[in-house]
Amino acid sequence: MFETIVWATDGSELADRALPQVTELARVHGARIVAVHANELLRGRFGGAPLIADEPDVREQIERQVEELKAEGFDAELKVNSGTADIAELVAYAAAQVDADLIVVGTHGHGGLRSAVVGSVTRGLLHRADCPVLAIPPERGVAETARDGEKATVA
Repeated sequence: MFETIVWATDGSELADRALPQVTELARVHGARIVAVHANELLRGRFGGAPLIADEPDVREQIERQVEELKAEGFDAELKVNSGTADIAELVAYAAAQVDADLIVVGTHGHGGLRSAVVGSVTRGLLHRADCPVLAIPPERGVAETARDGEKATVA
């Protein structure tokens, strides 16, 4: 069913949590994995500059992860899309370029008003991508309760 799976990654722990699902799906379907890193550039008079200062370190980390996937026997590659568009648009464009059947992305799991105010790459992908989007929420565990700020265990 899936021939090409895009793993949308920014090098964060949330993105890394989605990788086991990506590898399992790729293993089951014999799919190729394309790690897509979207590098949003600042708009300015003198051209674009990376929005995140540690961009070279992030890219090296993702390159290492792709090499590890290859060492495990996966058909894997890295695609970096840079531009002044938002992250969701850059990822969706990259997915279309590689003819992806699925995009897998880690998500903060924010909902409602908070995601509307903060914005969400996942929400953007749902509106822009030409293929299904699988959102992997953070692991269940300790969460802040909105009512009193005390830690509570989520079952």
